[in-house]
Amino acid sequence: MAKLFLGIESSCDDTAAAVVSSDGEILSSIVVDQGALHAAFGGVVPEIAARAHTEKLDIAVETALEQARTSLSQIDAIAVTAGPGLIGGVLSGVMCAQGIATGTGKPLIGVNHLAGHALTPRLTDGVVFPYLMLLVSGGHCQLLIVRGPNEFHRLGGTIDDAPGEAFDKTARALGLGQPGGPVVERAAKSGAPNRFRFPRPLLDRPGCDMSFSGLKTALIRERDSLITARNGLTEQDRADLCAGFQTAVADVLAQKTARAVELYLEDAPAKPVIAVAGGVAANSAIRASLKTIAQYQGLQFVAPPLALCTDNAAMIAWAGVELDRIGHKGLDPLIARPRWPLDDQQPALIGSGKKGAKA
Repeated sequence: MAKLFLGIESSCDDTAAAVVSSDGEILSSIVVDQGALHAAFGGVVPEIAARAHTEKLDIAVETALEQARTSLSQIDAIAVTAGPGLIGGVLSGVMCAQGIATGTGKPLIGVNHLAGHALTPRLTDGVVFPYLMLLVSGGHCQLLIVRGPNEFHRLGGTIDDAPGEAFDKTARALGLGQPGGPVVERAAKSGAPNRFRFPRPLLDRPGCDMSFSGLKTALIRERDSLITARNGLTEQDRADLCAGFQTAVADVLAQKTARAVELYLEDAPAKPVIAVAGGVAANSAIRASLKTIAQYQGLQFVAPPLALCTDNAAMIAWAGVELDRIGHKGLDPLIARPRWPLDDQQPALIGSGKKGAKA
C-alpha cells in the first residue's frame, strides 16, 4: 500500500506544503507566494520572508491536507527542507515540521532543497539512475550526475552569480521589476538577440564551470552607453538588451551541458537522460537550447512542468519518499542549514565560511 508523505518547503520566499504518495501521485501542492511583500524592495528581504513563513506555514499545511482529503493521522512521514536557503525561512519550516512530528509521532526526514529539485524528474517522468541534471535557479547552478537519492556527482557549476540572480540584476538594471526571470523573458520576446554581442564567459576554458557576473556587467555597460548617447532607453532598447542577455545565458548553459554529456556518458547509462530543474528551467529559450543539445547527442530530454520547476513542497515530499526507500533520513541530527552542498567530495565553487561550503 502506498505511503503518504507531507512535504514542507520554506527556503526562500515561497511558503509551500504538499501531500505526495510513495507511488508518485501528487495529491496536493500549495504554494503561498510572497512576491507582493518584497516588491517594494527589489528583491527578497530575509527578515520579511521568515516572518511570513511563520505566519503561513500552518495554513499551508492545513490547506494541503484538506485538498488531499487526508489528515495528519493518515500521513506516514514528514519531509522538510532543512537547507540550504535563507536561514530564517529554513528554520521556520524545520520548527513547524518538528512540532508536527512531535505531536503526531510521525517520522521526520530532513531534505536538501537542491536534492528536491534534482530528484523531480523521477517524480514527473520516472527516469532511472544515473541521469544528467542541470539544476539552474535563483541561487544555484550546477551540472550533476544523479546516481541515487543521496548520491550526486558535481561536474561543474557557477563560480559567481547564479543565472537567476543575474536575471534579477538585469531586470533591476533595466527598471523592469521583479522577479527578473519572467520579466526579462517577456521583454526578450520582442527583442533582437543579435543587436548586442554579449560575452559567453568561460567557454574558452575547459571544464563545466560557468560564470554569469561578467555577462551582467557587460549588459550594464551597454545600457550606460545607450543612456549617454540618447539620454535614455527606449522600450526597444530594453527588449534588445534582454534578448541578447537571455541568448548569451542560454548559449553558455547549452555548451557547458554538452561538455557534461561527454563525462556523463562515461557512466554508460542504460537510458541516457538530460534533465533540467530549478526556477530558471521555466525559461523557454533555455529549455529550447538544452533540448537541441539532447537531440543532437541522442539523449532523452526531461523538463518538469513549470509549477514543479520553481520552489514547491511536492518535490520535498518526493525526496522524502526516495530517502525513505533507502532507509536514509537525510540529515541527522535535523538542524536548519544555510549551506548544504549536494556533493561534499568536491571543493566549494564559491568558497566557504564559518557555516561551511556554500555550494
